[in-house]
Amino acid sequence: MGSPATRTLSSNDPEKVRMLVLETDETHPDTQKETGSFGDVLGQLLKRAGDEHEPRLGIETVMKYVVEPEGGAVPALEEIGDDIHAILITGSCWDAHGDDPWLHKLMKLIRDIWTNRPDIRFSGICFGHQIICRTLGSSIEPEENSEWELSHTPVYLSDIGRKIFRLPETEDRIHLHQMHLDHVVNPPSPDTTDLLPEGATVHVWGTTDHTGVQGVYVHRRLFTTQGHMEFDEDHVRRQLAMRVESGSVSRDDADEAAERAHMMHDGLLVAKAVLRFFHGDDDPYR
Repeated sequence: MGSPATRTLSSNDPEKVRMLVLETDETHPDTQKETGSFGDVLGQLLKRAGDEHEPRLGIETVMKYVVEPEGGAVPALEEIGDDIHAILITGSCWDAHGDDPWLHKLMKLIRDIWTNRPDIRFSGICFGHQIICRTLGSSIEPEENSEWELSHTPVYLSDIGRKIFRLPETEDRIHLHQMHLDHVVNPPSPDTTDLLPEGATVHVWGTTDHTGVQGVYVHRRLFTTQGHMEFDEDHVRRQLAMRVESGSVSRDDADEAAERAHMMHDGLLVAKAVLRFFHGDDDPYR
């Protein structure tokens, strides 16, 4: 069971972003033993991204488990310290379109931070992407044919997507591991929420054949991804096994998806882009 206590991964870089990871699920038991929680996995990935960046970008990760039915606790606005520069919300087996009380508390926290802490930048992965977009007025629904998007998948980039990932115009896609049935139906806009000022631009940076909104980008505020930058082959196979056991994914679909789990993906590329966003390196991209 996840711990409600806050945990920290420290960085030795003098100039570093302090990121709060709100953990909304637990990793597979084998992953927990090998590499830790989702916050641990993401903290290590972003540290690697920073170490490989030129110049080097520092990151410090603080983690808090927030699923209240499982022993976590959604913090209040006043518990978010002035030293927090960024918030990342993880993926989850919970439905981002649900009405569970802790989900509404999480959305209230997002709204409170968005309104009162304009210095904090947001990111979210899968469920995290969806719950932030829902807070900003998007609709979140299961795919109408009940078809999951699973494992290694090409994500086709918009112009802003190529800029964010610093790819040439000839590169029109990246590849990420997917693990979702629900999706963001419509991106946020000033028409869907009072949290975005009139005239604000919300970019959709990528799409797939399954999902039209693979991620959104708002200048200096938000950079989300439906795909999992933190997943590797072991993560994918274990997540597929868990979903087969729960009955949410068929054995045939899981087996087909597992055949692509070993393929090279661009999780580190996405992690580098998220870290640059946290540091403000991509502020010119509007």
